[in-house]
Amino acid sequence: MAQNAMPGTSLEGIHPTYMYKVVLLGSTSVGKSSLAYRYVKNDFKESLPTVGCSFFTQMLNLEVATVKLEIWDTAGQEKYHSVCHLYYRGAQAALLVYDITNKETLNRAKLWLRDLEKEFLPNEIVIALVGNKIDLAAEREVTTEEGEEFARTNGLLFMETSAKSNHQVNDIFMAIAQELLRQEQEKASAPSAHGRSTVDLGESKARMGCC
Repeated sequence: MAQNAMPGTSLEGIHPTYMYKVVLLGSTSVGKSSLAYRYVKNDFKESLPTVGCSFFTQMLNLEVATVKLEIWDTAGQEKYHSVCHLYYRGAQAALLVYDITNKETLNRAKLWLRDLEKEFLPNEIVIALVGNKIDLAAEREVTTEEGEEFARTNGLLFMETSAKSNHQVNDIFMAIAQELLRQEQEKASAPSAHGRSTVDLGESKARMGCC
């Protein structure tokens, strides 16, 4: 189960700090590590093989709060699949990453979504579908519309990115942070409200998300 993010306060007591665990899931070689490295280090490395799990942190100083993202980058190889649930346990957000030049990686992302649905209750985790390697659009096997439709149907955020060209990498992590804060504010203003519609939430974000 996901743990609630614990807010802190500044000396003035009016600017909360939230810490969220974000996991990157997807097949091997879709660019999960490159996305995380680009986002945190603003650099690109072609090959960043992950053994088990890598860990990054990033601070976002936003107007309404400070957000610390703990980014867990999981290995995509099949041999690690059975233990990956140990890494995403307690997460507040997940990025399901696929390679737009390899349709099978989208199918694998759909399987990761099924795994998350077994682990988390509805509305308990923010999930984004990320089509990476848009710099290789000439080799595309997955259309933008396919990604958008799957995201809309399942209530997910959606963007297409390129770790290599830095296209929308910051944007997808910012969208995750903003959605987490929106839910935080919603819980604070209506603590007894339950059963919000994930699909409605995802549709509004998916519309603003892509290129």
